[in-house]
Amino acid sequence: MAEQRLLVEGDTCWRTVEAERFAPIIDGADYLAHVKSAMLGAENRILLVGWDFDARTTFEPGRGTLPGPNQLGPFLFWLLWRRPHLKVYVLKTNLRLLSVFERYWYSIVPVEWLNRITSERMHLAVDGAHPTGAVHHQKVVVIDDAVAFCGGIDLTLGRWDTRDHTADNPGRRGGGESYGPRHEVAAVVDGPAAQALGELARDRWRQATGEELPPLGPGASVWPQHCEPALRHVEVGIARTLPSLPEREEVREVEALNLAAIAAARDIIYLENQYLASRGICEALADRLRERNGPEVIVVLPRTSESPLERESMDSARERMLRLLWEADEHDRLGVYWPAVPGGQSLYVHSKVVVIDDRFLRIGSSNLNNRSLGFDSECDLALEDSPDREDIRTHIADMRDGLLAEHLRLPLDSVRAEIRARGSILKAVDTLRGRSLRKFTPHMVSADAGPFAENDLMDPVRVPTSLAVSVASVAIALVTWPLVKGAPGAWSVVRAVGKRVGLPI
Repeated sequence: MAEQRLLVEGDTCWRTVEAERFAPIIDGADYLAHVKSAMLGAENRILLVGWDFDARTTFEPGRGTLPGPNQLGPFLFWLLWRRPHLKVYVLKTNLRLLSVFERYWYSIVPVEWLNRITSERMHLAVDGAHPTGAVHHQKVVVIDDAVAFCGGIDLTLGRWDTRDHTADNPGRRGGGESYGPRHEVAAVVDGPAAQALGELARDRWRQATGEELPPLGPGASVWPQHCEPALRHVEVGIARTLPSLPEREEVREVEALNLAAIAAARDIIYLENQYLASRGICEALADRLRERNGPEVIVVLPRTSESPLERESMDSARERMLRLLWEADEHDRLGVYWPAVPGGQSLYVHSKVVVIDDRFLRIGSSNLNNRSLGFDSECDLALEDSPDREDIRTHIADMRDGLLAEHLRLPLDSVRAEIRARGSILKAVDTLRGRSLRKFTPHMVSADAGPFAENDLMDPVRVPTSLAVSVASVAIALVTWPLVKGAPGAWSVVRAVGKRVGLPI
């Protein structure tokens, strides 16, 4: 019997469109070089949509093999000077002050003034078309509607790193800071898939500014030099999260796609993510772990989140989710790991990847937390196998095994040989992991528990109906935390009683 398709327009994705070429891009060094290479071919329009931008972002630290200035801001102005018909549009969320330009005073000048003092063909905007507290988390670069990049990488400081993730790489210095090793994943497409992402980006620009940007007709190829396509003429799904607004219903395609993919897994669910905080996703994983003949589940996460606020909210929620999964792992099919570089420093995992068997691959901006499924805006790309496309299945397996080889710091052939010998990806990983891929343990995460886990203000499932109620949930969490911490299982009692009487917990 034929398997049910995972990519369903209007349900688990917005569009399914052909990519004439598709390539995954692993880690920031390749991503930044490929983005610059593609922009070098731009003739009409560059649309940059992201959570953050910084003009000091260096494309090729210490090398500069591509033409033009090596930093984002000077490069864009250099490109405008060389291309008389080119226009550049930069759109970021308004969560933080604009840092598109490198000098401090630029970051505090209203964006309207910046547009007056820069090139008339350079257009900057911040996007406030979202609910209070939400952010636009989509990360999309579209060049001439001909090539588009989509994934989890912003064009900002601290994203550059190579796949060897050494403990101290001088290329990770920028803006007066030194950044730690970082793991990222994105993808690049052309053809109709790029045109669809162009439509998405133009719609974002219209919502933010009221300005309609016209679609561009077919033009010259701007596919990045030295980027080898992994697949050609392949159907790609575009899945989004969009929060509800007065004029728009919420869109939860990312959540629907994740749940459908988890339910469809036969042998292996492989996840890489910055967070593991969504109860809905983790309950779906737990259901699969309880099955006698269910799939193995491998999850790769950062050891800790980056900021104190993230640690208080995301890491404390992760502690609960991990205990849920460990309790459900009745058949020893779960492995949750954090990568370490030589010397023991943790590798910060910022990638957002889902791989299901050799059937399904998802790369994008969405995290496995509540915000990414219904509160912030997100955009993911997905591939699904086809009965007549063995190359798709091969690529999906290559992607998963290649990521594991990167984290295990071993050749791909060695990893695959161990998988064949063990008959299990999970057993192979546990045999090979040494000190480079370390397991989370209950004792390790016990210190992460905190009052803001699963808090409706920090990580809302959808747009809150009342900001006051969400703020009250923080106060209630702080007041009840001593009881919860002191008595195992007390939180479930507090939560049940609170909900019964209408408290926001």
